[in-house]
Amino acid sequence: MTPLQLVQAKREHAARLANQSGAAGEQLAIAAMEAWLARPSGNGLRILLAELERLGKRIRATSFDAVHVAGETGFSFLDPAAVRERLPAMTFIEIKTASQECVKQGFAGFFFALNEGEIAAAEVLGVQHRVALFNRRSGELMLTSVPEVLRRAKSATWQISVQL
Repeated sequence: MTPLQLVQAKREHAARLANQSGAAGEQLAIAAMEAWLARPSGNGLRILLAELERLGKRIRATSFDAVHVAGETGFSFLDPAAVRERLPAMTFIEIKTASQECVKQGFAGFFFALNEGEIAAAEVLGVQHRVALFNRRSGELMLTSVPEVLRRAKSATWQISVQL
């Protein structure tokens, strides 16, 4: 293996590990919040997105990780009429997890990315969109918003991702 191949293999391994760790953190955050429901999949997700679009709110399926339906437990996303009725009471939550020691109380030192779909969903959904910062080490969870995250940011780097 050449040095360049070794570096590439390490990058791929780190990307896989980060993705698995992030998904595990999302599951922990959802479990910690009894009223949160994991993003539906399959028909439930299609119905939810269709009902949002019916209201002129088009978002990507991957722009949120959980949903809070105020006053509901055991809600089913498979019933379009129920989704339509409860949509005004829904909050769409994007979860960002941290497990690094450098992340302090209040999430000082937490470095994470917001992608285009997450930012667009925050714009389209307004107060119905929240960002949950979850520290896996301490269990601290903070609900905030994209505008608040941008206001608190000590630095921001913009990038473009392309697929050829």
